[in-house]
Amino acid sequence: MRIWVDADACPTVIRDIIVRAAERTQVQTTFVANQYIKTPPSKYVTSVQVPAGFDVADNEIVRLAEAEDLVITSDIPLAAEVIEKGASALSHRGEAFTRDNIRGRLNVRDFMETLRASGIQSGGQKTMDNTDRMAFANKLDSYLARYGRKG
Repeated sequence: MRIWVDADACPTVIRDIIVRAAERTQVQTTFVANQYIKTPPSKYVTSVQVPAGFDVADNEIVRLAEAEDLVITSDIPLAAEVIEKGASALSHRGEAFTRDNIRGRLNVRDFMETLRASGIQSGGQKTMDNTDRMAFANKLDSYLARYGRKG
């Protein structure tokens, strides 16, 4: 089991939570981005920089992720692809994407994209707050307790 992080849009506070969890549970964790992501010196945490380009980091995560892995992303199409491979997906706000909810999430995403393309402003996501951070940390801990090695 590994953790793959879609790091281009991952908030720093969430990165810090992921790093602490990886160290504590000794689960190999890789941050994938098209920019340099500084990671602490660690046997368990690394980063991979991919070339710039649309969905290059996402495609690399899909290529590398395997069944039983956890992918941390707020990118719904990426979540759908890794779920198809048997991996799990968790958003930066602690929402678990599953086979049961991903189709509905894709439909809502596509609908909102259509609205934005037609000039209707949807307001975007709310600012991340302590409730979101706690939800993420709790879901990550729960997942690691079930599937990760204990430190």
